[in-house]
Amino acid sequence: MNNNQLPIESLFEAPEIGEQERMLEAILFATIEPISKQQLEGRMPHGCDVSEALANVKKRFEGRGVHLMHVGGGYAFRTAPDLGFLMQKESVETRKLSRAAIETLSIIAYHQPVSRAEIEEIRGVSVSSGTIDILLELEWIKLGRRRMTPGRPVTFIVTQVFLDHFGMESSKDLPGVKELRDAGLLDNRPPPGTILSVVSDETGEEVDNNQDQDDMFD
Repeated sequence: MNNNQLPIESLFEAPEIGEQERMLEAILFATIEPISKQQLEGRMPHGCDVSEALANVKKRFEGRGVHLMHVGGGYAFRTAPDLGFLMQKESVETRKLSRAAIETLSIIAYHQPVSRAEIEEIRGVSVSSGTIDILLELEWIKLGRRRMTPGRPVTFIVTQVFLDHFGMESSKDLPGVKELRDAGLLDNRPPPGTILSVVSDETGEEVDNNQDQDDMFD
């Protein structure tokens, strides 16, 4: 039998679906950041059905200590929501954001893309360079497109790191006013402070509303 008679497709036969699932689990467990479906397809053998394998893995881990979640535009294993309290000590930040930083981050999340001047207009006070620098250093925000206005000011948007940290697939998953009110998080505070109460809960600390805006960390 010459080479022209070989069944070429057999050279690219995909593994059984069970083996495909094992491969996905190995990749996902070894990956720190969420990985997209396209990236998974690029790593898996030719002919694999990544969509089916992902669905099967997601179903298998339902009710377990970790869940396969779609966050930040990709897939990743994350602790089951009801077991998050077990990670509380490990997840506590050694530094906490000031109210100025939390307000700025919240405004960017809810109004992106937003310029520095627009942030200051919403907050009613100036935004220090240190506040923006800290959020950029944390990789929770990044530069967006420039405004087509005099001076071409830059805008800011939240990053996938921010979305992943708070377990959101996109900024559309941010809680609305009704959700905040139902959760008892408004407490008649001004809008910026209201949004902040949600984010500050993630740090486990509330910051004094009169804190100096240039004091980035307690």
